[in-house]
Amino acid sequence: MDWTGRRERYRALIEGDGCIHPGSVYDPISARIAEDLGFEVGMLGGSIASMAVLGAPDLIVMTLTEFAGQVYRICRAGELPLMVDADHGYGNALNVMRTVEELEAAGVSGLTIEDTELPPPYGAEGPRLLTLDEGVGKMKAALAARGDPRLAIVGRTSAATIADMDDAMRRIAAYEGAGVDAVFLTGIRTRVQVETIRATVRIPVILGAAGPEIADLDYLASNGVRICLQGHQPFMAAVEAVYASLKALREGTPPAELKGVASRELMRRVTRDEDYERWTKDFLGG
Repeated sequence: MDWTGRRERYRALIEGDGCIHPGSVYDPISARIAEDLGFEVGMLGGSIASMAVLGAPDLIVMTLTEFAGQVYRICRAGELPLMVDADHGYGNALNVMRTVEELEAAGVSGLTIEDTELPPPYGAEGPRLLTLDEGVGKMKAALAARGDPRLAIVGRTSAATIADMDDAMRRIAAYEGAGVDAVFLTGIRTRVQVETIRATVRIPVILGAAGPEIADLDYLASNGVRICLQGHQPFMAAVEAVYASLKALREGTPPAELKGVASRELMRRVTRDEDYERWTKDFLGG
């Protein structure tokens, strides 16, 4: 498949002057819904991928192959540019190179590589950061492995939460110097933090879910933030809906009386039923 158009649209967004919320997606249907609703970008979080693929918490037990497979299924389902959380790149800098190769082939428009020590080593009492040198090495490896220059490589750090803002600033400045296309920070909650980031880097900034003090897209845009996540509530909402429906059926509710069931029209739209009807007539003589 040709991923060029969506990667160019993603690049235009992060290199523009606005700020958007991406749609949190986890499978082909959710990505199509996000696209139909007008989201400019889809976001597949590592935690959500682990839950969707394995039914497991975010403990780095999903393999790169499993993750890339889900990414490909999402990307081939529509034209929505997809950015993904590639965690630590599934190992050291050489593993990062393999991760970039596989996710590029799967169709992503942007991917983040973070500098957290993952999976947590034996005896660790909390998350730990890689050394700055190893973090820079991973960013350089990701860039070296990229085949399509339109694919955005994003350096991610949780240093603001795990260490402090000074360390976060050192890290994103170093990753910018390594050549990444954007930086992604988690744990940013105040305008002072946002403005400190703005004074440190000149490349696009992506933020994890923002606190109420900074949750204003115009303000963020004016400070170089191009994408700001809102969390991954759609997956949790889907889990709640499935749980409630199955519980009601188990307790004797007739199927026709279930609440919150998608209409036939909506199901036809998200499964692209009309396309399949047309292909059936064109190619099967139906």
